[in-house]
Amino acid sequence: MAQYEEVKETLEAGQSNSKIEALKVEYKATSDAELLMALKPHPKSIAIAQAAMESSWATSRFFKEAYNIFGVWSFDENEPRIARQQKREGKTIWVRKYASVEEAVYDYYRTLARGSAFQAFRETKMETSDPFILVTKLDRYSEKGAVYGEELTAIIKFNKFDSYDVEEF
Repeated sequence: MAQYEEVKETLEAGQSNSKIEALKVEYKATSDAELLMALKPHPKSIAIAQAAMESSWATSRFFKEAYNIFGVWSFDENEPRIARQQKREGKTIWVRKYASVEEAVYDYYRTLARGSAFQAFRETKMETSDPFILVTKLDRYSEKGAVYGEELTAIIKFNKFDSYDVEEF
């Protein structure tokens, strides 16, 4: 949030700098508005619920062996990754392998910030910080589609994760 606020303030003052230009490259943003959409964090309750669901509450093999707390798949054979034990339709499914939980969290936020599948999610978070609206825009995060958002909603409500969404600014 601090980075978002700093960049927003700089851009609103009609300024830019090398840091902002580097962020535009990293987040594949072609405009100031796209960069702000990418940088604005979403509610913590969503990240916590996704981590819980995707890692089976930190008990999954992908979490234990690869720190992959968000179930991020890998399509690049040159990056660190591990294979799913069962094949799907004769194909191996790979997930990213991270050096730490922190690296996995960074990659998760970056994936949501720049993936074309999450454009509607980014646009919606500029209009609302309601986690129950935002999770409906994560249908492309999972093969479950719309059911994924419903499951996230249930996890957030049952565990009262939205209590972590108190604004800090």
